[in-house]
Parts: sequence; C-alpha cells; structure tokens
Amino acid sequence: MEETNHLEIRGMHCAACATRIEKAVSKIEGVTDAHVNVTTEKGYFTYDKKQTGISDIINRINKIGFQADKSTAQPDRAKHREVKALQWNFIVSALLTLPLAWAMLTHFKWSSFLYIPDIFLQPLFQLAITIPIQFVIGFAFYERAWNALKHGSANMDSLVVLSTSTAFFYSHYLTFTSFHTAHDAHSLGLFYETSAFIITFILLGKVLEARTKMKTTEAVKKLHQLQTKTATLYKNGKESSVSVDNILPGDVVVLRPGEKVPVDGQVLKGTSTVDESLLTGESMPVEKNAGNAIYAGTMNKNGLLTVKVTKKRSETTLSHIIRIVEKAQVSKAPIQHIADKITEVFVPIVITTALVTFAVWYMIFQPGYIYGALEKSIAVLIIACPCALGLATPTSVMVGSGRAAQLGLLFKEGRFLELLGRTNIVALDKTGTITKGEPQVTDMYVEHMDKNEFMKIIGAAENTSTHPLAKAIVTEVKKQGHPLPHATNVLSFPGYGVQASINGKKILIANPKYYKNNSILLPRKAKKMVKEWERQGKTVMIASINSRFSGIISIADEINKSSKTAVSRLKKMGFKVMMLTGDNRSNAASVAQNVGIKKQYAEITPQEKAEIIRQLQQQGNRVVMVGDGINDAPALTVAKVGIAIGTGSDVAIESGDITIVKSDVNRVADAIIISKKTTRNIKQNFLWAFLYNVLMIPIAMLGFLAPWLAGTAMAFSSVSVVLNSLRLKNMKI
Repeated sequence: MEETNHLEIRGMHCAACATRIEKAVSKIEGVTDAHVNVTTEKGYFTYDKKQTGISDIINRINKIGFQADKSTAQPDRAKHREVKALQWNFIVSALLTLPLAWAMLTHFKWSSFLYIPDIFLQPLFQLAITIPIQFVIGFAFYERAWNALKHGSANMDSLVVLSTSTAFFYSHYLTFTSFHTAHDAHSLGLFYETSAFIITFILLGKVLEARTKMKTTEAVKKLHQLQTKTATLYKNGKESSVSVDNILPGDVVVLRPGEKVPVDGQVLKGTSTVDESLLTGESMPVEKNAGNAIYAGTMNKNGLLTVKVTKKRSETTLSHIIRIVEKAQVSKAPIQHIADKITEVFVPIVITTALVTFAVWYMIFQPGYIYGALEKSIAVLIIACPCALGLATPTSVMVGSGRAAQLGLLFKEGRFLELLGRTNIVALDKTGTITKGEPQVTDMYVEHMDKNEFMKIIGAAENTSTHPLAKAIVTEVKKQGHPLPHATNVLSFPGYGVQASINGKKILIANPKYYKNNSILLPRKAKKMVKEWERQGKTVMIASINSRFSGIISIADEINKSSKTAVSRLKKMGFKVMMLTGDNRSNAASVAQNVGIKKQYAEITPQEKAEIIRQLQQQGNRVVMVGDGINDAPALTVAKVGIAIGTGSDVAIESGDITIVKSDVNRVADAIIISKKTTRNIKQNFLWAFLYNVLMIPIAMLGFLAPWLAGTAMAFSSVSVVLNSLRLKNMKI
C-alpha cells in the first residue's frame, strides 16, 4: 500500500542539494517517487508502507548532512530565524572585510591621495581578521562541502571552499615565508581580501535570495492563514468556543458577521452573504440560505448563520486546496530535469576549467607568475556557480501555481504548468461543462385542462422517478407551490418515461420516441411543437391522461453564460475546440452551434471519448480534456492534460490534472494563459542563467574579472532569477 508524505528539509543551498537528497532517498527499497524543492525547503516522498516508512526516509536525509522533520510547527519562525542569522553573519563579515577593502585602494592610482592606515597593509593583521571570516562565518560552507564529498558529489559550496581556501592558504604561505622581509600585503601579492570579499558577497546574495524566496511562498501562507483555530459550537442549547480540530461532522456551529467559516458545512438557519473569493477568484459575495453549502476559510459578511458541519478540518475544501498547491509547488516541470542533469556535472567541469585556466596562465601567458594564475582560476570557480540555474524553474513554478490558486485554478503538479501551454486541441464535455448540468423546465403546453391541475398530476407521476429530467419537472412544480397527490400503480419505461395512476386517472409521461414506437397518434399542433422544441436542442416529454393527449413539457440544460466567451477566447489563442457528449445528436448540435463549436461527437460513451482523444494524440496532437471529473474520468486520464470542472465541495477530483474550483469553462483559457506565462518566465530564467555562465566564464578565464567582482556577480545572478519569477505574482489574465 503506497503512502505519500511531505517533510520540511533544512540545510539545502542549491539545486545540487535537492538532487542529492532525491537520489539518496530513491535508493531506499520501497520508495517509488521523490521530489525535493530547494526553494520551499520541502520534499514529497511516495513509498510502499510494507517495505519502508517515513522514519527511514528522515534518517537517510539526516545521514547525508541535511535536517528532515515531519513537523510543520511554526516553519515561518524558523525561516525568519535563519534569515536573521544570515543577516548577522553578513554584517559581521562585512565589518571585518572593510579594512581589507580599504587596503585594496592601494591597487588603484585614482585613490592614491586617500589615507590608508599602515596596520591595514600588514600581512599578519590581514590574516587575523580573515581567519574568523574564513573559518567561523564560513564554516557552514566547509561543512556542506564535506557532506557532499563524503557522498561522492560536489555542489556550490565545493566551489566556494575551493576558491576561498586557495586564496587564503596561498596568502597564509606567503605571510609566514616572508618574515625576514619588510614587504606589505600589496607587494607580497596576498589574496586575503579576495577570500573575505567572496564570502561576504555570497552571504549578501543569500540574504537577498532568502528574503525574496520567502515572498514566493506567500500564496500558500495566505491559504494557511484562512484556517481558523477556534469555532463557536452550539450544543445542548449553549454556545462554547472550541478548537476546530475537535469539531466533527454532525456538530452545529454558529457563525457571526465578520467571522471566517471554520469547517465545511450546510446552513441550517439564517441568511447572509459569504465572500468565497478564495475558492472562486470572484470578489462578489454569494447569498447563503438554509440548505446551502458553506466552505472553510470563506468569510461570513453580514448575517447570523447556524451551520451543520459536514467535514472535519483535515477533509475540508480549503485543506484539499492547500495540499494540492503545496504538492504542485514542490513538483518539477519537465524542463527542470535539464537543469538537474547540468548541475550534476557542472561542478566537476568548473573545477577542471579552473585547473586548465591556472595551468595555461602559469605556463603560457604569464610563465611562473603564480599570483596571476591563481587570481584567474579563483574567478572561474566563483563565477561558474550554477545557483541561478537551479533556481530558474522551481521559483517560477511556485509563484505561477500560487497565482493560479488565487484564481481558483489548482495545478496538481508543476509539470502541468508547462504541459498545458504546449497543447493544441481543447475537447469539452457538454453537460456540466458547457452547460450548467442542471436540467430545467423551459416550456409547457397544456390542452383540455387547467394548467395548475396538470402540473400537480405530472409532478406526482414524475416524483416516483430519480431520472434528472423527472427531477427537473418535480422541481418546477414545487417551485410553483403545488402540493403533490399520491401516485399508485407506477410503471417505469427505462429510456422512455413513466406511467402511474393519480386520483383515479391513468397518467403517461414519455418521450416522442415512445409514442412513435407504440403508434400513439398526436395532434398536428403537438407534432409541430415537438419538432420545433427539439430543433432548439430541448428534450421533450409528452403527457397523456386517460389515453388522451394533455400537454407537452420541454426541458433543457441551460448553457453557461461564459461558455460562448470561453470558446471564442480559445479559438483566438489558436486552439481547435471540439465537444464530446453522450447526449443525442439534436441537442449536441444545438449546444455546439450556440457556443460556436463546429466539431462535435454525440451519443458516445465515456470509453469512446477516451478512444477519440487517444486517436487524436496518435496523430501528433496534444489534447486538453475538460469535463466534470466523474463520467469523464477515462478521457481526463488519457488526455495530455485533464482539466476537471469542480465545485467548492469537490476540488480534488483525482482523474484531473488541473481542477477549476468554480464551474466556469472560461477559466480554461485563464489556466492556459498562466501556463504560457509561467513557461515563458522559466525560459527567461534559463536564458539568463545559461548566458551568465557561458559569457562570464570565458571573461574570467581571460583575466578580465577580479575574484571579488565574480563573487558579487554570482550572488546577484541568483537574486535576479528570483525577482524575475516574482513578476508572475502580478501577471494579468
């Protein structure tokens, strides 16, 4: 039996760290899937409970030098503490680096007029202030590099340790071999300032990166903040404040104006408007009366409501949304695997490149000049750190999926953010997708009797059936306030209609096909009416009382107001739009024509829908299937991307890859726009990261980039990628 758990993982500092954890955990017998996100500092692991457990996974992660914990208690506080510690490390490192930076001014003619204290130029003084930077503040770099080396890998910390250690220990050697001379730091060619500058600027980059990364998780934080801790329980005629965790289905809670709904439930008493924008993305409050569903995290605006609880806290709509968004943010887009493969081999390549640079400069360009050769090779080690490359995808996926969640679009995995924008056909289900999925009586014709009496009789007959059309008729009769008499001798004709006896009268309500098959004649006027209403895409039921034609009822599933706009938008975006439905050809043609769809398949089974999509994809197409997630499950599964049109009470339809919380097909176009903009953002990040490394490494090799400048550029390259990703927070749809 498989189970999926997520862990908080601390100690990751680059994409190579995440890759190392995934590899280590994947080697555990029974683990079938491992996804780790360095940005969110979380990992999702799927495993067979019979073969392993979450404690084994935690132990393996801790063993390779990271800290994994199942507890999510106050993760924000822990992150704030980490950022604060980073800030203090940076401040202390910057203060200690200041005298070295001051001493560097001796390298430039333009600063010759500035006063530089003699002590700042003394090798022993520079050694003394560099030691705490290199080995106290910089200890974390050594620790992480050693942990990586122990497990046969290398990461960004490996490059930092190699470059700064080379600079420090070479300078240390010169310092202690030149006691008999009167040279200062400048004339000896020491690298103490290089070591200090690199560590200081990397710390600055990490502070800025940590701050901006915290902003990328704001969407999930806001969702968590919507969860209330207490609720007003109404029991035995008394109200009491209790923890939401103790509220169970069947309990009754009281909601006052301005309070957040603590759990999902059904209104028992009261009238109010509720802000459901977190579920639907719509700002207009929804009116709630007795019998209406109400969802956790929404806001009661202006009325007192008594609510019967239907779900415990862990099963609410809001909890489902949070889990889906968190899983999407930790999962990887396909393009990320390219970065993973590159970062896996990048560090050894960089180390080799640095060694070649040293050798070429020391033996060819500046023979015997070790200072110059070291300077170039150190610059190569620092400028080549693949941090920006590792952040390119996860930060965009996090912000993009978070923005989508705010609009009621739930991407189950990050890969669907990329895949959706690469599709070219949108296949729409009819009932519940293009239409509302709630058949309603649209027309009624009555002959030879009072209309109210007619409605009572047909309502009583149809009240014995559970068919959606029967329910539509009964709903209409009850809406008019008519009491329903008792029906006897009920006889059902599956696929046709129903027969019953009511108040001594024999009632038959059936479709035109039944009348035709049984050679029951209809008046000319009735035939004409039936034909016209069917042409309009309505379903017609004919009523006879005591074998005499008495009336016609037409029923239609109303088209969603947004469907026509949605189809038009998708066409303008270059998509082929088609409709797949099990409804009859006449209704299908009418609905398709009304919304602007030319290609439709009618009277097909759920399996046939899936087969049509499979054939289209075999022809090289990439199909998006949009349906209600139940009878469309086979088609949603087969499609390249399955979009389930959900409701607030069903946001976790397993068959869909994306769930639209609000029953609005127009959101399909919104989801595609978000997908395309997120993918474009990822590509921009990749382009910057690749160009940065491709252009800067040769510059460093040629000697045009001082090591301290390389450290600055490397730090800000990562920050620039995160800042670019954050632009998605304000993307316009």
